[in-house]
Amino acid sequence: MNYRHAYHAGNFADVHKHVALVAILLHLRKKGKPFAIIDTHAGGGLYDLAGPEAVKTNEAGEGIAKLRGAPVRTPALRCYLEIVDAFSDRYPGSPLIAAQLLRERDRLIAIEKHPEEFESLRRALAPFRNAHAVCGDGYRQLNALLPPPERRGLVLLDPSYEETDEMETLATAFAGAYRRFPTGIFPIWHPLKVKSRIEAFAGELRSAGPLKLLSLTIDVDHTDSSGDRLSAAGVLVVNPPHGLDLEMEAASAEILPLLARGAGASAMVDWISPPR
Repeated sequence: MNYRHAYHAGNFADVHKHVALVAILLHLRKKGKPFAIIDTHAGGGLYDLAGPEAVKTNEAGEGIAKLRGAPVRTPALRCYLEIVDAFSDRYPGSPLIAAQLLRERDRLIAIEKHPEEFESLRRALAPFRNAHAVCGDGYRQLNALLPPPERRGLVLLDPSYEETDEMETLATAFAGAYRRFPTGIFPIWHPLKVKSRIEAFAGELRSAGPLKLLSLTIDVDHTDSSGDRLSAAGVLVVNPPHGLDLEMEAASAEILPLLARGAGASAMVDWISPPR
């Protein structure tokens, strides 16, 4: 495996993505009915920020480290920081953050295909009775998992984009998943280097049906967007819960000044397919 998230855990993109994830989960918790979470590219679950990989890049130093101890007001951002702070010098990935917010009847299925990462994931989720780690291809697993018996929940699509055709593969997988679970919430993380490519990808998502599509983006240094170092990323949210746009506008307004690396930094919340 060429990509290892240990080098990037806790960076600005993780912060932005995980705040959005927490905001969605807090919305799902408002109703008593159980929900399911499916994480198709779960990774290792927990990352050592004092380890050689994280220290080498110092991406966490320019990400989560800048938020620790900061006074925050947005509920989702405050909840996210409470979860992360409980792990001290380690950083919880998406499945472990989600597991913290499960109630008794909710479920998490976290899928990871790389054996070493899967073993780490399995250990990280072992304390959670209703969280299950699965070793396999997340895209292929969706056919059997959707729709979930709960008929509520989210499918997190968060690949590493190692493959040049990842967006095409992802769009195809999403179309099949959306047909099976059209009421589900689908957060889809993506790097943001070429805007036109993301616009084309969003168009592919929209072709799957009459869906609502919200774009959440953050660019911590616009002047560096064309370089090798990632400085912009986003989350496309299919079927976002009511009020997520306002919640993320508030959270982004608090996050951006802390994470900005340049004068061109920005955070945007845009409806691609407006809510009905």
